[in-house]
Amino acid sequence: MDFSWNLAIVVGVPGVGKTSLCKSVSRAVGCHYINYGDLMLEIAQTNNLASNDDEMFSLDIDIQEKIWKTAALQIKELNYVLVDLHGVDQSNIGYIISLPIEIIDPDLICMIQASYEDVLERRIRDKTKKRIIESFKTFKNHENILRNSMGISSVIYGCNFFIIENNDFIECREKLIEVLTEKTVQK
Repeated sequence: MDFSWNLAIVVGVPGVGKTSLCKSVSRAVGCHYINYGDLMLEIAQTNNLASNDDEMFSLDIDIQEKIWKTAALQIKELNYVLVDLHGVDQSNIGYIISLPIEIIDPDLICMIQASYEDVLERRIRDKTKKRIIESFKTFKNHENILRNSMGISSVIYGCNFFIIENNDFIECREKLIEVLTEKTVQK
């Protein structure tokens, strides 16, 4: 397929359904898919720095930043890639933007949103990861910080910014496919 974009970023709070959506959509439209966190862990494992997410995110922040930058540099070399990442992460130093704005140059940013109840249910059901169970107020704070950060990032990049609701997986999937296959995505 001939896309009007080279790099599409999909962000959302943990548990919003990004990964399931991105995997399904990338297969449907025929683009590459990268989960940023998985790529970071692969880099950490290759360099014998960590064997799992908990170990990786317990590393010194400077080492985590090197892993983060290495992942961004690898993504920068690819074409037609859909990147799944949180966009903003909670850490022991507060919220940090996890979108490497100084390294990669996305053509579009899509933020996936869902209700607090849906996200909380997904986090509780997901036994593959240690998920944060946050209050409604903290969740809304995180979501608002993410929305504002990605809106500002889209202005910095000069790229399109879309917000897609994930109240229904099929509807959300179709909307994301529509955004990615639109021929008017411009920078």
